[in-house]
Amino acid sequence: MVITAADVNIADYIDHSLLNPLATGDDIDLCCNQAIDCGFPVVCVYPVHVKRAVAMLHSQKITVATVIGFPTGATTPGVKLHEAQEATNYGAGELDVVINLGWLKSGKFDWIHKEIASICEETGIPVKAILETTRLTDEEKQMAAQVCLDAGVRFLKTSTGWFGGATVEDVAFLHDICKGRVGIKASGGIKDLESAIALINAGANRLGTSRGVDIVRQQKENLTV
Repeated sequence: MVITAADVNIADYIDHSLLNPLATGDDIDLCCNQAIDCGFPVVCVYPVHVKRAVAMLHSQKITVATVIGFPTGATTPGVKLHEAQEATNYGAGELDVVINLGWLKSGKFDWIHKEIASICEETGIPVKAILETTRLTDEEKQMAAQVCLDAGVRFLKTSTGWFGGATVEDVAFLHDICKGRVGIKASGGIKDLESAIALINAGANRLGTSRGVDIVRQQKENLTV
């Protein structure tokens, strides 16, 4: 069955993201208020802003997510774990963790497994593994996905958005690998309703984007035509 814009409430899929390193406290407040107004289930911000976002959304059914090892994934396991634990202590409800791509390219799959598993186990909250699919071969995507699944992640996420974005092909590839065991988060370059719906049809059940307000507006306009 092909999903159309009339079949879903697109806001339900959106992780409303503000990952601009120049973002101020006022920008975080605006992001949170947009999530309230649009009905987004998740706000995703840098770790430094988690406390503020949690305070802003304390009376709302909106999860505050944050990014770990972002955007390169090249920090040490101890640093990533501390960052993840601190964010959890500050109230983050989900963690988007960038895997170590250099380890993946070097075949150090056990190292990746240990790093991701420790974050999953020590924090006890849902982890989304960011694979950076635009920089991987199909074989590397397969290995990265399997290692992260074995480590206990709750989502496979395509991209940081810093090195290319989500594609329909990559989402479908990951969806085929995980076979419904975990969620798929498409992220990076999702700017309009058409691309959002295409990614959902490919298997995404989360969309990470900073353009969520525009996409919701486009759906409303689409449905009133």
